[in-house]
Amino acid sequence: MVNELRNFLALSYDELEEMNLQAKEQRRNRVAMHKVQEDRLKYLTDEKRIKAVTVLFSDLEGRLHMLDYDKKFLIKSWDNLTFDGSSIRGFTAQRESDLRLGLDWSSFYWAPADVFGSGKVLVFGEVIDKGGTPYSADIRGNLKMFAEQMYKKEGYTLNAANEIEGFLFQGSDAERRYHETGKFEYVNTGGYYHSLPGDLLRTFIDTTAEVQRAMGFQNEKDHPEVAPSQFEINYSYGEVVAAADQIQLYKLICRQVATRMGLTACFLPKPVVGVNGNGMHTNVSISKGGKNLFWDPKGEEKLSQLGWSFVDRILTHGNDICLMLNASVNAYRRLDPHFEAPNQIKASAVDRGSMVRIPIGNEKSMRVEVRSVAPDANPYMVMLGVFKTGIAGTTSRIKNLRQAERYLPDNIYTALENFRKAEWTTKLLGEDVKARYADLKQASADRCPRLLGTFVKAPEVQYHHDVYNQFLWNMF
Repeated sequence: MVNELRNFLALSYDELEEMNLQAKEQRRNRVAMHKVQEDRLKYLTDEKRIKAVTVLFSDLEGRLHMLDYDKKFLIKSWDNLTFDGSSIRGFTAQRESDLRLGLDWSSFYWAPADVFGSGKVLVFGEVIDKGGTPYSADIRGNLKMFAEQMYKKEGYTLNAANEIEGFLFQGSDAERRYHETGKFEYVNTGGYYHSLPGDLLRTFIDTTAEVQRAMGFQNEKDHPEVAPSQFEINYSYGEVVAAADQIQLYKLICRQVATRMGLTACFLPKPVVGVNGNGMHTNVSISKGGKNLFWDPKGEEKLSQLGWSFVDRILTHGNDICLMLNASVNAYRRLDPHFEAPNQIKASAVDRGSMVRIPIGNEKSMRVEVRSVAPDANPYMVMLGVFKTGIAGTTSRIKNLRQAERYLPDNIYTALENFRKAEWTTKLLGEDVKARYADLKQASADRCPRLLGTFVKAPEVQYHHDVYNQFLWNMF
């Protein structure tokens, strides 16, 4: 934006895409962090049109937080960015509130000025405790360490792609006003793949897709989903931490575009009873030296033995990790078999009611699809739960494990009980972080009616972690 006082950075969408893809290629090629850091600091120093750097990090429940640091300050103090962790749910107690943000320089994004504001760039941060070590409740940091360990130890690259569904509703802040209105209003009553050019849903999808392209998402397809006013905007797979970062950016972009249109992008798993809910089908694979280790042309469904062992471990621990993949009271409305919901702890190539599906694939695309994931879950916790379970979990001796009659919980209280009792979730998260996470979920659940019933209750929206703000919670 050019004005009489200051010329702030505002790049064209083509320029943004080119720069973001170059950064993505650096990350894919695992360019040394010190080299990337050097490049980014030089860029920030030389580019006079940048005024601030937006640093993003996520709390224990997956809620995205953002701080803007003045560029000149950040260049001088990037290695000592402190913040008060006691104000972040699930982070430190007040008596030990000082935390620091390290910058993951490889996770650097240029964003459209017309959506994010001019003169800014984005970078993801890593939470560091007072002793200088990664903070245990920063699940992004845990995921990054696990992915790096797998690469160093086994040569594995962990890959993921997510299909994230959402609803577009009338009015801004529709979720925060739900306790007043008791309903959500559709902007479109079309159906699967159906939307007229120029209507609100199509305009929203088109605009969001343009922003994603500019930010290097490498889009694949976008379309209205089965339910009225429902959308899905797909993009290509990435290394696991980058894929989780993109989930956070995807939801941020959707919400920002919707807000600018006077609408609400909603990622509640089941905001409206009687129509399909929102899922976040999580497609995963493991590669080594550029080879997809899940592909075997002679394997059952062309999935390799490594892939089937991965699936068996996910099925074994399906109930243990359910709370990590379905983190809200509302999520358990979605696990309803009448709406193609994956509530059966099974694996299948065709049955969409199965927790795990084996899609048709080839040497490049062969993957495992975990279908039970809700879009409001912490994406870093989802990735850590799925990959660490699939690689390092145990395998049950249940007869006919892949087709046994077993079901996911239909309420958060059962999921909480399973999560607390499971030894595996302690190994996944550590005893302290596991207890903190369970306590947060318990606090939300206890603010909602214990039985879901047949319509969405105001508290399950009002006290949902995506909607949380201090004002609403203090009204309880």
